Amino acid sequence: LPEAGDFKVFNIANESAIIVRSQSGEIKAFANVCRHRGSHVCLEQSGHTRKFECPYHGWIYDTDGKLLAARNMPDGFDKADYSLLDVSVEVVHGLIFVSFCDDPPSLKGAQRDLAEPMAMFDFENLKVAAQKTYAIAANWKLAVENYQECYHCATSHPEYAKMHTLMLDDKKRDRVQGHMLEKMTECGLKNIYHDFIDTAARAGEQGYGYSRTAMFDGYKTGSEDGEPLAPLLGNLTDYDGGASDFTVGHCSFMLAYSDHVVAYVFTPVDHLHCQCEIYWMVRGDAVEGKDYDREKLMWLWDVTTCADEKIIVDNWKGVKSRYYQPGPFAGMERAEQVYIDWILQELRRSPQAQLQG
Repeated sequence: LPEAGDFKVFNIANESAIIVRSQSGEIKAFANVCRHRGSHVCLEQSGHTRKFECPYHGWIYDTDGKLLAARNMPDGFDKADYSLLDVSVEVVHGLIFVSFCDDPPSLKGAQRDLAEPMAMFDFENLKVAAQKTYAIAANWKLAVENYQECYHCATSHPEYAKMHTLMLDDKKRDRVQGHMLEKMTECGLKNIYHDFIDTAARAGEQGYGYSRTAMFDGYKTGSEDGEPLAPLLGNLTDYDGGASDFTVGHCSFMLAYSDHVVAYVFTPVDHLHCQCEIYWMVRGDAVEGKDYDREKLMWLWDVTTCADEKIIVDNWKGVKSRYYQPGPFAGMERAEQVYIDWILQELRRSPQAQLQG
């Protein structure tokens, strides 16, 4: 949302928020609920505006959420009492995070520890080169669970598996990792590792993590032929042959190659459906058609996510069976186990969540 008046609507289950850069330049978020009769105020998913007009009775709000106009209201009606209600929003190095919780988990740890790795790729000056939303007919928890592990990658994702080493066991991956570590410094990257995804011992904090993993020899980035897709990010001077995983929270993930970033956002629609929204980002001054090809940029994670959609739906069908019993985790599924532990922790903490799926 680079310009004042730019907005995006974010939906999750029954909740909807308007995220907007106000005329003062501040990022704000409001419940997309008119203070009159409750209609959604903004029906467009994104755009640019100086004001929001409710389509039901025409109440008008500015980009700070203040009520500007309400026709034919009785004497004594004070517009100042009927601003749009605030939704918690925080910007982490150019990324916007929204929470509908009354007391959202703290992002201070992520702000602090991810500052340096995000600066290496100049996150604050990236631009969205492509975006696609994938509708998945399954419970959202299975979609996120699937993303958390690469135990299935060799079986289900040949396009991914031919270039990424994440599905290798630790000993095999360490051998490939050494070559990347040798190149990392000369390319402008630091060897940084953060693993704070487990929030069980840190109540009130949002989980986060960062790591960089080598790709197989011959692959500079996540492209079909291994060759560059866009100009190098930030102040990088060359390709080190790696890809960085960023985690913030339990539903948002980013993969940073040397020349582009892929961001995943998983959102529940209801207990039977969810969405996966993907953003492909390049450096802010890159020009489509000259510096990058949109279709080539999207190729790997589009084909991978389409395959994942089928995997997740098939898994959803199976776990609904009365014969389903959870099996043991493989060694490569540690992040998945942490994620499931978090779900169980939240269900114990908030019994109401059990009813919402």
